[in-house]
Amino acid sequence: MSRAEAIPQDRAIQQDQAIPQAGAVRRPNPLWTLGLLRSELLTTFRRWRTLALLAVLAAVPILVGIAVKIETGDGSSVGGGGPQGGGGPAFISQITNNGLFLVFTALAATLPFFLPMAIGVIAGDAIAGEANSGTLRYLLVAPAGRTRLLLTKYVTTMTFCLVATLVVAVSALTVGALLFPLGELTTISGTRISFAEGLGRALLIALVVAASLIGLAALGLFVSTLTNSGIAAMATTVGLLITVQILDQIPQLHAIQPYFFSHYWLSFADLMREPVYWDDLVRNLGIQALYAAVFGSAAWARFMAKDITA
Repeated sequence: MSRAEAIPQDRAIQQDQAIPQAGAVRRPNPLWTLGLLRSELLTTFRRWRTLALLAVLAAVPILVGIAVKIETGDGSSVGGGGPQGGGGPAFISQITNNGLFLVFTALAATLPFFLPMAIGVIAGDAIAGEANSGTLRYLLVAPAGRTRLLLTKYVTTMTFCLVATLVVAVSALTVGALLFPLGELTTISGTRISFAEGLGRALLIALVVAASLIGLAALGLFVSTLTNSGIAAMATTVGLLITVQILDQIPQLHAIQPYFFSHYWLSFADLMREPVYWDDLVRNLGIQALYAAVFGSAAWARFMAKDITA
């Protein structure tokens, strides 16, 4: 079944109701906008591709937890028994002491590539996928207009950002509770906090990680308005992600690296300090807001001028 044939029935009904009679004035209905958002969310999260991405993200904490459990089964520490637990993602040496650290480790392991790649796929396909399947022009028949459709696509992408991050966190918490002890935990600064406070910080870290992806989501949406090929848009977005990640590791580019959308991604670790270091966290959120504003505006300008032929 083609993508055009698979449009949810409620979306078709909404659009049929939205077609004005001869001489009628087309007035956007706020309820139509909510219906469109609901339809987009259902369409996105019912796709096998989306479910596969979420399954892969959920599997990462499981694999990390099992690997740590096997490596430490003989009583040795992670990474060969060194005082810091060897290499690997942040917090990994603390997992055996408290399973809650698996949440922080899983987010640190997925943030550089797996989470952004999933966001790039969803954002890149937002507009280009509709154009490629021939449903974009049909969507614009309704009186919501291009601006509302673009905002709906962006909100849907951001919802996926949050859901994907929470999937990683919940999977890690579940595996950590099953394989390792839980209780009070030691922060990076060496102070002790209760398990309840640790859970609160884990939730806050998950929200910060999701917010760290809004710049990439806007960039992917902009790329999606430049082409009618969903695959090309997804590949370009992921390619830009990889390129920026590589450039961020070149010492000679240190002067411009703070302006890369990925530069402060791992600053969420500062939420596990006592007191919390807010400088890099604020810089990260500021950079994300800047990218969202710039590429969101560029996506809107491009989409408003785009010749819709499909």
